[in-house]
Amino acid sequence: MKPTMTVKLKKSIPAKAIPITVVDRAAFQALAPTLPDATRHWLATVGFVGAPDSHALVPGADGRLGQVFAGVSHVAHPFALAALPLALPEGEYRLEAGLALLPEAAAMSWELGGYRFDLYKPAKRPPATLWLKPGADAERGLALAAAIAATRDLVNTPAEHMGPAELAAAAKALAKQYDASYEEIVGDALLKKNFPSIHAVGRASTRSPRLIEIHWGNPKHPKLALVGKGVCFDTGGLNIKPGEGMRQMKKDMGGAANALGLATLIMALKLPVRLQLLIPAVENSISGNAYRPGDIIKTRKGLHIEIGNTDAEGRVILCDALAYAAEGKPDLVIDLATLTGAARVALGAQLPALFAKHMDTARDLVDLGLKLDDPLWHMPLWAPYHAGIESTIGDIVNTGKSPLAGAINAALFLEDFLPRDQDWLHVDLFAWNDAPRAGRPVGGEAQTIRTLLAYLEQRYSA
Repeated sequence: MKPTMTVKLKKSIPAKAIPITVVDRAAFQALAPTLPDATRHWLATVGFVGAPDSHALVPGADGRLGQVFAGVSHVAHPFALAALPLALPEGEYRLEAGLALLPEAAAMSWELGGYRFDLYKPAKRPPATLWLKPGADAERGLALAAAIAATRDLVNTPAEHMGPAELAAAAKALAKQYDASYEEIVGDALLKKNFPSIHAVGRASTRSPRLIEIHWGNPKHPKLALVGKGVCFDTGGLNIKPGEGMRQMKKDMGGAANALGLATLIMALKLPVRLQLLIPAVENSISGNAYRPGDIIKTRKGLHIEIGNTDAEGRVILCDALAYAAEGKPDLVIDLATLTGAARVALGAQLPALFAKHMDTARDLVDLGLKLDDPLWHMPLWAPYHAGIESTIGDIVNTGKSPLAGAINAALFLEDFLPRDQDWLHVDLFAWNDAPRAGRPVGGEAQTIRTLLAYLEQRYSA
């Protein structure tokens, strides 16, 4: 991907760019005695000690800004410089002396530090610009930042302007960008093509439900299926949500947005896989033909779902997409979904829940996520709990018999729609920052896509 205006890549960095000295606490302690007396005293006066996400402006002899000191936690932290672009005075900067940040971390963190969702409210000022030397690592950092920013934009866009058709348009544009094939099954055609559960959830809306499909890659490569939950707004259906619970439901397509973000990186970085991306896109609305509690819905796989609650709609649309993905016998299926409040109660906003067929894979992913500061946490596919989602009049019910283990119940529900030997990862994520951190403003967020990308690169390395 091309660099944006926030980070510029050039072999010869302009001398006029203001130097930034990057340190952590230990590096600053070692560096401080070697600094000119005036600089050392100034930094002591303003209380700079190299703490992460802190910085100090040091004036030059002419009274203008002459140097910046920036504190980081470590040189590979993906948000190492994210506190700077909107805090520093407008202008051009370069990294000089101090710790040598990894180019990927420098590029990604600065780029995301300048991120704002400004579709409706113009930014008050542009972010500061950072000059970096070109190279594969810096370019990768910019590619990561671009995919994360695009994911955030999709989640942040209100449902009025991000319904099933608009989500499909974003997917179609992505497919065109990477010369991938694109297909879309819309409205009643879902019934003809045997996607009845997607149709059932979305039929009450004036905005037609659809299944979005992208194919990319060499047919000789292992097949990877990505599935993203695309509920563009969730009223809860006839089991209507209270106002507080409905307020942020524009983000219920966060799984689809993250799947698109991950697919972007897979294609941009040319991973040796044959990618199939599936997004069941619906709006869970209320009207005279809305699906009802107590209804029995036949699925693509032939299993009959008893609807215990129309607000558990995500697993209902995902089951058709997962069954369809499995028909192509992929090497791996990954689904991403803002699926359960239970996962948030258990793990909070920052830790997506991971369910995996294989314990060793789950442990590897947790370790990788911690290393990359893009965490997820392993939860069990606890088979004895399956009795809680078994129906007396259908094959399965979309709600458990009690409020306990809600995230596990949802994962077990999805597992029923895949063959027993199908390798599968299910990520129940929030896709939202509920509190600001450097480079991560309140609002839509890309979660686990850097970790999943790194895992896929390891799994499918040449």
